[in-house]
Formats: sequence, C-alpha cells, structure tokens
Amino acid sequence: METVTGGSPLENMRWQQEEVKVSDGKQGMLTQEDFFALLTQELAHQDPTNPTDNNEMISQMTAFSTTDGVSQLNDQFTNFASSMSSSQALQASSLVGRSVLVDENVFGMAAGEEVKGKLVTDQPASNVNIYVENAAGEIIQTVPVGNVKSGEFGFTWNGMTSAGEPAAEGAYRFRIAGLVDGQASELQAMTYRKVDSVTLAGAGGNIVLNLNGGSSMALTDVVEVSES
Repeated sequence: METVTGGSPLENMRWQQEEVKVSDGKQGMLTQEDFFALLTQELAHQDPTNPTDNNEMISQMTAFSTTDGVSQLNDQFTNFASSMSSSQALQASSLVGRSVLVDENVFGMAAGEEVKGKLVTDQPASNVNIYVENAAGEIIQTVPVGNVKSGEFGFTWNGMTSAGEPAAEGAYRFRIAGLVDGQASELQAMTYRKVDSVTLAGAGGNIVLNLNGGSSMALTDVVEVSES
C-alpha cells in the first residue's frame, strides 16, 4: 500500500481505510475478512495518546461476530428449507396414480369405478346408512350399515345404483346418517381420491395434488395414502 506523507494520522487512516479492498462476496456487505482488515488499520493508526478502549473493541468484535453468525444461520435455514421442498416434491410425485384419503365427502367418479370411503364417529351410532347422492342431490344408492362403535370404518361403493345399473360418470357425494344417543345425526364421511398429477409450486409455494374429478388439495392436507 502506498505510504501517505503529511496530514494528520486520522486523515491518513481515513485514506487507507478507503483503499482497503472489499473481498469478493455479496456487494455492499461487510465480510469477516473486511472487518478484521479495517480493525487492523484502526489499531495501526490510532492516536498513541488516546488508544482505543479495550471494552469498546471487544464490544465491536462481539457485535460483528453475532451478526455474522446470524447471517450464516439464515443461509443454513434457507438451504435446509430448499432441501425440504425438494424432498417433499419427490415424495409427492410418487403419489401419482395412488389414492389419498381426503377429509371431504364429495368426489368424482368415472364409469365402472369403485369408490372407497371412511365413516368417522367419536360416539357409538345405530341405524346407520350410507347414502350415495348425485350432483342434483338425488339418492341413487343406499347402503345399510347398522350399528357402529366409535372410531373409523372403511367402506366401498361398487358404483352401482339401487336399480342395479352402473352409475353414470360424474360428481357424487357420500352422506352418512344414523342415531347418536337416540338423536338423528350426520356422521363424518371421508373419501379416497386418485391422484392424477402433482403441481410442485402451487398457491403460496405449496405442493398441490390434482385429484380425479377436477379438484385439488395441498399435500399437507392428506390424511392417509392408500396402496392402490
């Protein structure tokens, strides 16, 4: 570095500090190397009659160390989040062609398909029936279940109407009703839906599963994954 003659030590220090090269990295961000280069210059050109206070210097070093540590931690969290997103995307892609359990009773069905569902109740129920309704709200099939204990119970609709004919392709829903403590009640119905495709960057950056029947759901809303 060129030696400067003349002027006060403070002026020389200012000039030399301006000449310290900023190391490669994020533009405008003081790196650890830059910090110690400036600190060395400050010590070398301090006023001998009024040296820098040790406590003040330690405070500066501690503050920079903390800031640098937080910056590195943020970078690590960003990398971790990116890795998690990639892992979730890989897992989601393996769901294409499989069935997932959805906490809703509406579903789309192709002609000749069977549809699986789950009856969920936190209390015993009696005289339970599963009603299959079309988009117009008409009951096309009634499946008597009888008495059930509290818990979850799987069932399958074979896609046939009460007239013994295959139901037409379209939208349907399961409605489950029974008596709970002697009172007429509707019980929770969930359905298994086939995953047609996966959108890896949906609304809000979430991974979205595109289900048969035209609806979609977030990967985080999946209750259960079926083998088929």
